[in-house]
Amino acid sequence: MNFAHRTDHLHPEGAYQVLARAQELEQKGMDIIHLEIGEPDFATPAHVSLAGIRAIATGHTRYNPPAGLASLRQVIAEYAGKLRNINIDIDQVVVSPGAKPNLFFPTLALVNPGDEVIYPDPGFPTYQAMIGVAGGKAVPVPLLEKNGFSFDLEAFDRLVNERTRLIILNSPSNPTGGVIPLPDLEHIARAAMHFGAWVLSDEIYNQLLFDGTLAPSIASIPGMQERTIIIDGFSKTYAMTGWRLGYGIMPAELARRVELLLTHSLGCTAHFTQLAGIEALTGPQEYVSMMAQEYRRRRDRLVSGLNEIPGLSCLLSQGAFYAFPNIQGTRKTSDQLANLLLEGGVAVLPGSAFGRYGEGYLRIVFANSYANIERALARMDKVISGL
Repeated sequence: MNFAHRTDHLHPEGAYQVLARAQELEQKGMDIIHLEIGEPDFATPAHVSLAGIRAIATGHTRYNPPAGLASLRQVIAEYAGKLRNINIDIDQVVVSPGAKPNLFFPTLALVNPGDEVIYPDPGFPTYQAMIGVAGGKAVPVPLLEKNGFSFDLEAFDRLVNERTRLIILNSPSNPTGGVIPLPDLEHIARAAMHFGAWVLSDEIYNQLLFDGTLAPSIASIPGMQERTIIIDGFSKTYAMTGWRLGYGIMPAELARRVELLLTHSLGCTAHFTQLAGIEALTGPQEYVSMMAQEYRRRRDRLVSGLNEIPGLSCLLSQGAFYAFPNIQGTRKTSDQLANLLLEGGVAVLPGSAFGRYGEGYLRIVFANSYANIERALARMDKVISGL
């Protein structure tokens, strides 16, 4: 069969592939500890779920504006603006079913075939996918362990140029848990303004931070809001992955283009989901703090345990819920070690699933119970010590 070439470069997401293999083993009777899927293990806060249930029960199940309910967009503008210390108007906010449409559609609206797009490597696989679908040239910049997995600014300076149309940032990072510090963001901002590039800043994990770490938004740097797209949503902060609710914040003219793409593709986001989103942002926030505190407790145990296993070394994650241990001391590739660990009852992802510069690492999710993390460490130690 002949297909359009724009999909030739697309591959399944590694997390779903490992999950499928793990489930096959479970069907054969094997016990698997799942540390591969980047999803909170907490339930959606009860008051948020009840708001969604009430919305369904009262008939909020029909079409609504493609850019989202005005009431939710206004709440997002106020909440996100206060969080980042910037002014946001309602016409800059575009609501979408999940955050991914607000990754894809601004890229489609901005990038012409042949334009260069800088993105983090290791990084979320959708970045490279959407660049290719838009016809852009994907330009990876390494995230260096020695810099806390911030951008390699020397490599960035060599790669950014007048052909750079878009720079993608993700802080806190999936898969590394690293945060881009303000001086690095200021360096990137100067280059973006010099070359007239846009910045897409994926800030979906911005409420999951540890040890007093701050994750500043590049949009808060003077001169950057008018060329920045902020991506955020409800999946990670409010444990609402299945609700499919995200948003983008961008200049109003670009927001209108993105709204048109939503109109002609997805139509709109579920009405009742958006009403639950209003409750999430305006209701009690203690649940968010509780989740972050528990993630930190699990992180501390996981990273401590990983550093006790011969051949592994691991930095403390600054945010999100991922550990990204260096496995080069095992003399195994990331794929080889991930497969061995799966056979030993622990599902993790190879760093290579996140790009070329992820080789030599594993991504391990600590959005699982403390008890399961303890069990996983024992199994990993047994596998790796036996190499």
